[in-house]
Formats: sequence, structure tokens, C-alpha cells
Amino acid sequence: MAVRIGLLSDTHSFLDPKIKEYFAEVDEIWHAGDIGSIEVLDELKAFKPTRAVWGNIDDHVIRVDTEEFLRFKIEEVDVLITHIGGKPGKYSKPAFAELLNNGAPKLFVCGHSHITLVQMDKRFNMLWMNPGACGFKGFHAVKTILRFTIEGDRIKDLELIELGKRA
Repeated sequence: MAVRIGLLSDTHSFLDPKIKEYFAEVDEIWHAGDIGSIEVLDELKAFKPTRAVWGNIDDHVIRVDTEEFLRFKIEEVDVLITHIGGKPGKYSKPAFAELLNNGAPKLFVCGHSHITLVQMDKRFNMLWMNPGACGFKGFHAVKTILRFTIEGDRIKDLELIELGKRA
């Protein structure tokens, strides 16, 4: 069985209506932090099963329903999601400690940078994903999200989706 994932980050209190169109066929939504308002999280959860971590702008209300690090297994893929992760070769101190203390997952997901990037980290032998940002706040020029499939131990059919200009 395959599981279709919609991945987003840095909504900063704005949920672009196009997200629901692009995520209509996904099985789960993952939010990599800086949600911005509990209303955005509630709307996502009402739409699809949603897993989320809190980001640096998220208040205590959001932090009640989310975690700093979310680790789980889906199909045969070990997943770790956090907001401030850094990037391969230059991880944030908390993310690096998590990787060293608890082992590397097969898939590491983070947000925060507002820069879309997907690459293999050869040191930890894991796929690293950052969907960029899909809200209006920040320096990114284009709002982006990712969509992909997990089937068994495979991560496949990755799509970068541009929602339009930030401003």
C-alpha cells in the first residue's frame, strides 16, 4: 500500500486555498512549523489527517497540539520532522543532537529557511526535505509545497508545487 503525503511549512497564519486543491488526493498532511495560528492547524486537521511540529513563531496554544521533534514510522520509512533543522553538513544544534542521540531517520523534514531543498545527506544516509514556505511572510519569492509518495521503504513521485508569488 502507498501513502501520499502533502508537505508544507511556514504558513505564518495564512493557508493558501490552492493547498487544498493540490492536497485533495493526499492521505496525510505534514506541517514543518511556523504555523502561525491555531486556526490554520485546525483547518488542516479538518481537511486531512495532519502531523505538525511547532516553529519559532508559534505560541503556547499551537505548542499544546504539536511537538518540537516528531518521529514516527509510516510504511517502512522512519521519519523525523522539526522546524529548525539546518541543512546537510550544517544542522542546528538541537537537530544534530537528535540525530546523534536517536539515530538518523530515513527521511528528515524541516522548515524555517523558506528555501525549498531536497537532497541526500550521505553522512547520515537519509533524505533531507524542506518544502520552502507557503505563507506571505518572509523573503521567499514564490510560495512552495511538496507532494510525494511513500511505498514500503521507498520515497517516490516527489513533486515541487509553486503556488504563486509571495507578494
